Amino acid sequence: MAGTPRERARRRTLDDITRIGRGQLGEVGAAALSLRAVARELGVVSSAVYRYVADRDELLTLLVVDAYTELGDEVDDAVATAGPSGADRFSALARAVRAWAVREPSRYALLYGSPVPGYAAPAERTTAQGTRVVTLLAHIMDDAWRSGEVSAGHRPAPAALAPDYQAIRDQLSLALPESVIAATVQAWSALFGAVSFEVFGQFGPNTFADLDVLFEDTLGRIAAQLGLGPSDDGAD
Repeated sequence: MAGTPRERARRRTLDDITRIGRGQLGEVGAAALSLRAVARELGVVSSAVYRYVADRDELLTLLVVDAYTELGDEVDDAVATAGPSGADRFSALARAVRAWAVREPSRYALLYGSPVPGYAAPAERTTAQGTRVVTLLAHIMDDAWRSGEVSAGHRPAPAALAPDYQAIRDQLSLALPESVIAATVQAWSALFGAVSFEVFGQFGPNTFADLDVLFEDTLGRIAAQLGLGPSDDGAD
C-alpha cells in the first residue's frame, strides 16, 4: 500500500469503516446506517470515526463508490475473459451483473433500489464508477457494430431524443447510429430490470421453477433485440 504511514493508517481505517458499513447494510438497511454503531464495532468512541467520515451521508457515499467499484471490476474481468464476439461479451457482462447482484443484494439495493430518504449521491464522486457497466455495454455494441456483427432493422429513434443520443455518441466516441444507441439504452434498462425483479423477489415465490433458465432466456431475447447473434457458449 503506497503512501506515508499516516496515509496508510487512514486508508486501513476507512477500509474498516466501509467493511462495517457493508455489514450494516445487510442487517439494518441503508436508511438505518449509524456511525455510532460503526464506532462501537471498531471499538472506538464515535468522535474518532467522525475524523474519517463526517456524517451518515459520507458513509453512504463510501458504500456507493465501494459497491459500484466492485461491480465494475467483476464485470470488466468477466468481459475480458469472454469470447471475442459481441454476443459473448454482452452475455458475460449480463451474467456478471446478475451474479454480483444475487450475491450482494443489500449493496445492489443501495445502488438500484429505492432512494435513501434525505440522501443524494454526489455526482463528482459516484458518476465515474456508477457508469462503468453501461459505458462498457456501449463499447461492446460499438465494437460489434464496427465489425459488422450487429444486424440491421432497428426501429428508428424518436427525433426528440436525437440531441441526447448525439451527446452519448460524442461523449463515448461511438460509431453507432441513433437506432442502435436507443436499442442499447433499452437493453441496459431491461437487463437491470430483470436483475432487480429477481433480487427484490418481484416474480413471486412460485411463478418460475428455475430462475437460471429464466435469466438465460431473457438474456437471449435482449441480445436478439440488440441484433447480436448467439454466443459461442451456446446460450440463445
